[in-house]
Amino acid sequence: MPTANPKFFHLHLVSDATGETLTAMSKAVTVQYPEIRAIEHIHPLVRTKRQLHRVCQIIESQPGIVLHTIVNPDLVTELDYHCNELNVPSVAILNPILQIFGSYLGAPSKPTVGGQHNLDKEYFNRIDALNFTMMHDDGQMPENLDDADIMIIGISRTSKTPTSIYLANRGLKTANLPLIPNLPLPEILEKPTSCFIVGLIASADRLAQVRQNRVRELADRDLGDYVDRDTIVQEITYTRRLCGRNDWPIIDVTRRSIEETAAAIIKLYSDRERN
Repeated sequence: MPTANPKFFHLHLVSDATGETLTAMSKAVTVQYPEIRAIEHIHPLVRTKRQLHRVCQIIESQPGIVLHTIVNPDLVTELDYHCNELNVPSVAILNPILQIFGSYLGAPSKPTVGGQHNLDKEYFNRIDALNFTMMHDDGQMPENLDDADIMIIGISRTSKTPTSIYLANRGLKTANLPLIPNLPLPEILEKPTSCFIVGLIASADRLAQVRQNRVRELADRDLGDYVDRDTIVQEITYTRRLCGRNDWPIIDVTRRSIEETAAAIIKLYSDRERN
């Protein structure tokens, strides 16, 4: 076991699928220990004893916490045995959840390797949503706005594109439109639509900082107004007035991650669908 108050530790994520579940769950835990750095070792697609043996060798050379989502009981037994020999913890992170489901539902689970990645209808819906979103990025409007589930509007550097892509990965067809105060909106936005339209804003200070970084990449252009704080304040005011006039909700992304912004949009979208 490591000494008290380590500066870093090794974290082994062993999965018989892609490892996305493990990565997300481990991230939620490691951020609670900001003073200790987690050195992640991701071991995906571990489905045979030979593959597991190689993983165990790596764990032995760099011992640390082992988290896994392996469903094959023989591989689980072997992994637990090796971890016990090395005196390192091995945790099947889905077991507590499966036990609760089994107890509540009164039925055993049926182990399925990588079941969350099945090529089912939901999967292909996400692919369609992603294709739609990439085709309607940065002002490329769909011919019929009703074809989109969500339209994100906002001034430059309010994270419209990455938020759109995240929503597409959740199966929501998302278009986005940059707002430029001196340019008229596309006529399509003046027509009634079932598309959910939401505006993104951020603080003037935050936008000025982000845009200043962007300007360094575009040093051959005159972008004085682009980073001018007073101009940015006017752009934010324009966004607020536009959304207020059309009863479009606004989300301030200043202190939000892309995931948090997307979650807020999904909640607003779902609330509207239920009403």
